[in-house]
Amino acid sequence: MRRKPESGPGLTPVVTPVRGSAPGAGAARWAAGLTAVAAVALALVGPGAHPASAASGCPGHQVRAVGFATGQLRVYRSGQYVCAVTLARKPGARRQMSVELQARGARPVADKGRFTRLAGPVKVRASHRCVRAVGAVSGRKGDSGWFLC
Repeated sequence: MRRKPESGPGLTPVVTPVRGSAPGAGAARWAAGLTAVAAVALALVGPGAHPASAASGCPGHQVRAVGFATGQLRVYRSGQYVCAVTLARKPGARRQMSVELQARGARPVADKGRFTRLAGPVKVRASHRCVRAVGAVSGRKGDSGWFLC
């Protein structure tokens, strides 16, 4: 709003609205912007998303985590499937990493190579069978042993 200058003694200032603005318009625009930002954030994260599983690429809930000197092995279960990843403790430069997952009586499934932060995910069908996972970062290993028997 703009004030018109006073032109003499005893006159009160006249207030006229600035064209294109209405009382509370700024607050309404601010609220609309805040709503848009919240909608985008929810779309990126998703309702009920668990950050750990989102970062790993494995569906389901975490059933085992094995820490070792240079990283962590994480194992997830979803229905009849088990999934595993190896995360580097300090992401950064490329280094030798691997993750291996095996259902008892089947061949192991592995992802090996030079990665910056994550090896895997690898997934096996393991309905009513024991599984074993092994993860390695820069020559140091973590082994889950046989579980889910």
